[in-house]
Amino acid sequence: MKFPHNFLFGSATAALHIEGGDKNNNWYRWSEMGRIKDGTHSVVACDHWNRIDQDVALVKNLNNHTYRLGIEWSRIMPSENEIDYEALKKYRYEIEELIKINAKPLVTLWHFCQPLWIEDSGGWMNPKTIEHFLKLTDVVVNYLGDLVSDWITLNEPNVYLTFAYVEGEWPPGKQGDIKSYIKGAGHFITAHQKAYDTIHSIRKSLGYHDTNVGVAHHVRVLDPLNNRWLDRQSIKLMNRMFHDIFIEGMTTGKVLFPVKSDVKRKHCADFIGLNYYSRDMIKGCWKPIELFGERLLKAGCSVNELEWEIYPEGLYRLCKHYYEKYNLPIYITENGTCDSRDAFRGKFIFDHLTQVHKAISEGIDVQRYYHWTLMDNFEWAEGNSARFGLYHNDFDTQVRTIRESGKYYAEICKRRVVEPFDSSI
Repeated sequence: MKFPHNFLFGSATAALHIEGGDKNNNWYRWSEMGRIKDGTHSVVACDHWNRIDQDVALVKNLNNHTYRLGIEWSRIMPSENEIDYEALKKYRYEIEELIKINAKPLVTLWHFCQPLWIEDSGGWMNPKTIEHFLKLTDVVVNYLGDLVSDWITLNEPNVYLTFAYVEGEWPPGKQGDIKSYIKGAGHFITAHQKAYDTIHSIRKSLGYHDTNVGVAHHVRVLDPLNNRWLDRQSIKLMNRMFHDIFIEGMTTGKVLFPVKSDVKRKHCADFIGLNYYSRDMIKGCWKPIELFGERLLKAGCSVNELEWEIYPEGLYRLCKHYYEKYNLPIYITENGTCDSRDAFRGKFIFDHLTQVHKAISEGIDVQRYYHWTLMDNFEWAEGNSARFGLYHNDFDTQVRTIRESGKYYAEICKRRVVEPFDSSI
C-alpha cells in the first residue's frame, strides 16, 4: 500500500507523560495521594525535560515526518501573574531541533493537565479558567508562532470530563457529577473557539497564512450488542454526550443541548483530529448515570493488555463519517495499543494503516497519522504499567530501546509504503 507523497507519518506524546520533574500540576498531587494504579509517580515519567536531544534522536531514527508534542501549562505559568520564559526557551529549543530533522511540529496546548493554582480555583468548572487558557495561548503562540503553524488547542475534553467528574479516576476525583460534565463541556467549547481565533490572529500579525488549528477528539465506535431498540437509543444518547456536543461545538460552533456556551456559531477548525483506539458494544439498560447503556466487549474479539477491543475497521468508519459530515482534512492524532511484549503492535499498525489507505483511496482527505506513542511513558491513572511505545523505556535507567514494531514503523515512514509486518525487519 503506497501512501501519497505528501502524507505525513509521525508519533505523538503528551507533556506530562514524558517530561518529569514538575510538581506544580494536578497529576503530581494525584500521584502524591497514591491514586496511580501501579504506584508510580508523574514526577519521574521519562525524564524528557533533561533528555530533549536524546529523544529528538528517537524521532529522527523513526524517520518521522511530523511529531506531536505537548506544552505543560504549569511550567509556562507557574502562578497566575508569572510567565517562565526559561521554560518557553526550552520548548523553543526542542521545536528548533525537530525542524532540523524535518519533523514538522504539531503542538498541543492542553492535555489533561493544569497548574495547581488553576485546579484549586475550580479547574474547568470555573469560567475564569477560559481567560487563563487564552492567556497561555497568547503567550505560547507569540513566542513559538514563527516556528509552529499547526496547533491542537485541547486534547480529548470528553475523556477528561468523564474520568474526572463521572468515573472519579482522575483529579479532582468526582463521581456521577453529570452537571459538571455538561458545564465543563461548555467551557471547553468556548475556550477552543476563542483560542482558535487567537492563534490565527497572532500568526497573521506575524505574517503567516498557513495556520492550522484543531482539537484532538477521542472517538469510539459504538455498536448495538443485540440491536434492540433500547441498545440503539442508548447509542444515540452516548454519541451525543461523548462525541457530538464536543465535535460540533469545536468545529462549527453550534452548541448542542444540553450544553450552554457563549460562543458564536462559526467555523472554528481547520482539521478534524481523531484519537482512535477501540469500539464498545452497547447494551441498553435503565441506569441514567451511564446514559442508559452498558459498554461491553464483543464476544471472542481480540483485545490488548487493557482489555480494549482491537477493531481496525472502526478507524475507516470514523474517518468516513466525520469527513462526510464536515468536509475537513482528517488527522489521525493518536492511534496505538498497549502491548508490553510487542507481540501484536506491528500487526496493529498494519491493520489500522490498511483502513487509512482504504479511506484515502475512496477520496477521504486523511492527511496525517500519529502513532501513540513514541516511547513507554506515564499513562495517567495506569502509571508506567501501560506500555504503548514504539520504544521500550526502562524507567529505572531511562534507557530507550527500539522495538521490532518501531523498526517496522520507521520503514513505513521512510518509504511511505505499508507492507505486512515481518518481525525480521
